[in-house]
Amino acid sequence: MSTPFVGMIAGMALAFAGWFGGFGAFLLVAALGALGWVLGRWAEGGGSIRGVRDVRDAFERNRR
Repeated sequence: MSTPFVGMIAGMALAFAGWFGGFGAFLLVAALGALGWVLGRWAEGGGSIRGVRDVRDAFERNRR
């Protein structure tokens, strides 16, 4: 799957959660989605601490 397609699916999930469940459900889906993304990056990195560092570095690069 392409990145834009995955982003669209995530956005639709957040929209449905917000529409049908309210703001609390929206926040829960967003938090669980972020956790899933971090765990996916960790698993993609071989399950090592290096994968977590890659996530941190990705956020630091975006701030520059």
